[in-house]
Amino acid sequence: MAKKRTKSKSQPTTSKKKFSLNPSKQNKIIFGSLLIVLSIALFFSFMSYYFTWQEDQSMLSEFANRNAEASNLLNKFGAAVSHFFMYKGFGLASFAFPFLLAITGLYLFLGLDGKGLIGKWVWGLTGIIWVSVALGFFAADLPLLGGLIGYEVNDFLQDYAGKIGVFLILIFVLMVILVRLFNFTPEGFANFFRTQKQKIKSDFNDTDEQLVTIDDTEDDDDSSIELKMDDKVQEKIDTYTHKKDIPPLKTEAGLDVNLPEEDDTPDIDLTVEETKEEEESDIKAARLVKDFGEFDPKLELGNYKFPPLDLLDAHGASGGITINQEELEENKNKIVSTLKNYKIGIAQIKATIGPTVTLYEIVPDAGVRISKIKNLEDDIALSLAALGIRIIAPIPGKGTVGIEVPNKNATVVSMRSVIASNKFQKAEMELPIAFGKTISNETFVVDLAKMPHLLMAGATGQGKSVGLNAVITSLLYKKHPAEVKFIFVDPKKVELTLYNKIERHFLAKLPDSDEAIITDTTKVINTLNSLCIEMDNRYELLKVAMVRNIKEYNAKFKARKLNPNDGHKFLPYIVLVIDEFADLIMTAGKEVETPIARLAQLARAIGIHLIIATQRPSVNVITGIIKANFPARIAFRVTSKIDSRTILDAQGADQLIGRGDMLYTQGNDMTRLQCAFVDTPEVGKIVDYIGSQRAYPEAHLLPEYIGEDSGTSIDYDISERDSMFREAAEVIVTAQQGSASLIQRKLKLGYNRAGRIIDQLEAAGIVGPFEGSKARQVLIPDIYSLEQHLENETK
Repeated sequence: MAKKRTKSKSQPTTSKKKFSLNPSKQNKIIFGSLLIVLSIALFFSFMSYYFTWQEDQSMLSEFANRNAEASNLLNKFGAAVSHFFMYKGFGLASFAFPFLLAITGLYLFLGLDGKGLIGKWVWGLTGIIWVSVALGFFAADLPLLGGLIGYEVNDFLQDYAGKIGVFLILIFVLMVILVRLFNFTPEGFANFFRTQKQKIKSDFNDTDEQLVTIDDTEDDDDSSIELKMDDKVQEKIDTYTHKKDIPPLKTEAGLDVNLPEEDDTPDIDLTVEETKEEEESDIKAARLVKDFGEFDPKLELGNYKFPPLDLLDAHGASGGITINQEELEENKNKIVSTLKNYKIGIAQIKATIGPTVTLYEIVPDAGVRISKIKNLEDDIALSLAALGIRIIAPIPGKGTVGIEVPNKNATVVSMRSVIASNKFQKAEMELPIAFGKTISNETFVVDLAKMPHLLMAGATGQGKSVGLNAVITSLLYKKHPAEVKFIFVDPKKVELTLYNKIERHFLAKLPDSDEAIITDTTKVINTLNSLCIEMDNRYELLKVAMVRNIKEYNAKFKARKLNPNDGHKFLPYIVLVIDEFADLIMTAGKEVETPIARLAQLARAIGIHLIIATQRPSVNVITGIIKANFPARIAFRVTSKIDSRTILDAQGADQLIGRGDMLYTQGNDMTRLQCAFVDTPEVGKIVDYIGSQRAYPEAHLLPEYIGEDSGTSIDYDISERDSMFREAAEVIVTAQQGSASLIQRKLKLGYNRAGRIIDQLEAAGIVGPFEGSKARQVLIPDIYSLEQHLENETK
């Protein structure tokens, strides 16, 4: 028994474990994971702190309150830790702590040797202190960048060494870090730049060998550019040129290039050569821009002066809006009293005073139905004894109900005031239009290029014609004659005739038209179809230039990347203005509606914009096709709710007070505006000022259009045919597409000459009759049949 007790006493002493400072592998993995998770938490806390620190300031004192919440991604923990490190600590330099913790965690997690870990922490802390002090020195006004430590250390050092001393200390410490940590030496620094210089020089020499060289030697007879190509490329082109006997074409720069037919491409791979040609084209364009600058479309009228503001009258609106406090209080009390009669309580009411209308915004008591207020529109109008009461219930984007009440003494909004406003003068828009002022008395400016078309309607005498003049005046004050052209359609023959004086500056017309202002219905149809042809031609130019819209095309043309010899030219915006659209629909119907619908659907990208005005917004005038393609609409006062729904798809235009009071919508919310007033004498002074300046030789000519009724039945004599008739016939038959624009592009002819050749081809039986905007049918199937056809004509 004694032996057994002895053994039992000795057993516990053998089972005791010794304490060790070296943790086990499992503990390293656990502790490493903790450090990695902590580093991620710190990183996201710091990132969030720079966006939420202001909101979380008040929470820092309520850290123990469980109901308090912080905006930081890691809630109160993230806000508190970030405040400690970023504000009270090292500022932006604190972002190094998550990385140091992550590296330490990875060392432990992966079981790596930690000999170099201490060095990383030493240099990491050194970098943190240096960055913090440097930010405190260079951004002392922004304590969040350098933190409190950076600010205080910098302040302490400046007390003893001054700013220059602190700067020198920072430079010295930076040099120590670069030398000890990155092995920086002056020789290595110099070798690095020498290596980079040699590399750039080598790349430049390699590029020069692949690209063209230009010989600027001038010849007495002709200045040309000599192209030196790779020998293999030149051999392929020469072989194919001699084989096909293709005449060379000369480009704008004098470069002879042999172009094969589209349907007879040589069976060789020219991918590399095509890439080189694109590079050569870019180089030529860059050289031209360097030597001559970008193409300036305004150069022809370089001395053109924009109309001065003195041409516009102030109309007595010098002091802005006059506030009548008695009127405001009276209207407010009447509104409150009327609503109280129907047991509708108001929690709050405020007024926004405009030039013509005052907006009263009310916040009804809880539980009041909005529709109940809306139904009291007539009762409120009766109590206020005012015309044009309009209730907006609710106001979009606000939790209030709006009641618009006309002012007893309306203020005239002059065109001069909106043109002179900073909003219009500094507008970065393609086609800026200043319509007038909003209820909050702010100038309202929109971009016609983004509308992209505008529909205007209003009863007679409600401001529609003034609105048209405001649109035109805005563009005349902002755009150069080279940048925009107008087409005016005026069936009444009196509204737009003033603009005849600027025909050679801003107007566009058909080639055979005597007057630029179109008043005849037949000429309107021809003009609209001509615009469709212009649209198709422009889209063809955009396709060849590989751009999507007129803005990109003109930018590329200005950069001299498009060759004018290939038919490219600067494209001005074209604005078609039609007054009294109802009269055109009555007299022409589908002949007018169809091209307008086509232009409205397709013309936006190529810079053709439509402005259509009518005094009769009935459904047979503003059809579904028209409305679908005119998202931007303006309604002056109309006589009925039906007319208001027709133009705006909503009520409201029947409740306007007239004299320029209008509603504007672009497919979403409606905005009530007071249209800027520009009188006829003011327009006269503007056009006189522009018309007195140097102009273009003629108005901007639209493509020639020949209507179906006129036909092309004239039988051209063979001897009177154009010298390019045979080449044009071959182009048409080869492409199997009978259009003047194709002849214009392929043979580098003007549109009028190409149109006459098309007429001659029709008379010769090679193409069919005119088919509207479609290409004519080609009656000859191939080149052999064409040769036979032409030989038979001469017999």
